[in-house]
Amino acid sequence: MKQRSKILSFGIFSAIVASVVISTNLNAQTPKKPEKEETKLESLAKFTRVITTVESSYADELTFSEIINKAISGLMTNLDAHSGFLDEKAFEDTKVQTQGEFGGLGITVGMKDGALTVISPIEGTPADKAGVKSNDVILRIDGNATLGITLEEAVSKMRGKPKTPITITIVRKGEPRPFDINIIRDIIKVDSVYAKNIENEDILYLRVTNFDQKVTKESAKFIKEFAKNNKNAKGIILDLRNNPGGLLDQAIGLTNLFVDKGVIVSQKGRDAKENLEYSAKKDEKITDLPLVVLVNSGSASASEIVSGALQDLKRAVIIGEETFGKGSVQVILPLNEKEALKMTIARYYLPSGRTIQNKGVTPDLEVFYGKVPNDDKAFNIKETDLKQHLENELQKIDDNKTENNKTINLDHNKTDTKEKDKEKIITKKDLYDDMQLKTAVDTIKVLNLTKDGK
Repeated sequence: MKQRSKILSFGIFSAIVASVVISTNLNAQTPKKPEKEETKLESLAKFTRVITTVESSYADELTFSEIINKAISGLMTNLDAHSGFLDEKAFEDTKVQTQGEFGGLGITVGMKDGALTVISPIEGTPADKAGVKSNDVILRIDGNATLGITLEEAVSKMRGKPKTPITITIVRKGEPRPFDINIIRDIIKVDSVYAKNIENEDILYLRVTNFDQKVTKESAKFIKEFAKNNKNAKGIILDLRNNPGGLLDQAIGLTNLFVDKGVIVSQKGRDAKENLEYSAKKDEKITDLPLVVLVNSGSASASEIVSGALQDLKRAVIIGEETFGKGSVQVILPLNEKEALKMTIARYYLPSGRTIQNKGVTPDLEVFYGKVPNDDKAFNIKETDLKQHLENELQKIDDNKTENNKTINLDHNKTDTKEKDKEKIITKKDLYDDMQLKTAVDTIKVLNLTKDGK
């Protein structure tokens, strides 16, 4: 039966090769054409030999379908970081995520020096309420080590049905040893836009957490209300830190609120039909107030389009850290009802013609977030020796399992996000806790001095 399977599988590929031969014979009209097709035949023959060899000789028995799926997956992931093969489970997860009906923790994570690292907890989510912080390293998920797993595998482990529990083991600077945080998953629903005033300053703080379909409309509403209620308005701070992106039309719409002419972003791909250019509409602009945009390494995609376009068009001062560097366009191409390809088909270009893919947006003023740690005795992670450090920390947990089997309660350290959100004022203390934001306020003041000619 196995031999028959091999014959059948080889027969399928023989049919493919034969079809190429027929196609070559029908279409070959110049000497160059058959030469090109012969190269394809050689490649297909090599691929056939690899498939046959794996099926017959690999240590574990794999079905023909499994081998093909692995081959497709390897092809797609080697194209670029954002392309991939969506098998039945991954395709279903993508549909669920798009509809927003999934249970999660409410954190943006990434791989940093081989470690699963929290880029940022989303305000008001289970992770935020439990005390998860930016730059926390997730060492274990429900007792399973994260060393060596992919980002997709980690996200899959953390996602689950709403109201189900999960325990993550955290390594944090300033803490003497790793500790557990218990979280109850929930459906992640957050406000994509909210606004606050700066204490004793006529400055609007506008926070955009992601680019959903409400961003342009909600942002315009807050800006108009601010201008109406503040006759001496000095400016606007647009906070795009840890904003992973979203809808392109909302990025264009948000940018258009501040500019009335010029190309905001262009899209160029191999197929001429994918080459598009999006320009500002004069009647969409609503304010001339001085503008500062805050970004960091967690600002990606649509956030980079907004900050990069406003920078190129000389409309805003960009403050913070270099952005993530995702400037490509992906589409989902179904192969059948259960599987699909996620493929990069084009790249975005800013008004100046530069690309943000793998480069990001460099801020006009580079300012790092937070205070400099002054406790040199605290647990510290050295990038050059990160993996060994984390393995040592895992061993510490195992060695002291009996002694340290209780979960650390961080409730006394965390801020009640809901209560804080009710406060529509950013205090002076808040500013000194956030150097990037304080720099933005100071920059708005300087822009006003320049504008007034003082």
